[in-house]
Amino acid sequence: MVCYRRDAADAVRLCVLADIVLLYHPRSGQTHMVISPVPEILDRMGFDEAIDARAMHDRLAQDFDLGPADVAMADIAAHLDALVDLGLVRPA
Repeated sequence: MVCYRRDAADAVRLCVLADIVLLYHPRSGQTHMVISPVPEILDRMGFDEAIDARAMHDRLAQDFDLGPADVAMADIAAHLDALVDLGLVRPA
């Protein structure tokens, strides 16, 4: 299973606007508009550790009803891959 790592805390600047979160990535100069579960995923990613979809599922399941684990883990993995494509996290 692929593991992911978030860059340093200052690599992305965050601005919460109601249900939308703006993520400014200074290195690329891009601003991304995201909604749940992306902010929750980023919030639960440590800066000094690698995490896979299963571990992220376990962290999110402490606060949210995610439904069947296999479906939820596939969705989480897809979100993590999308975050890699945006340059907000990287494979470890």
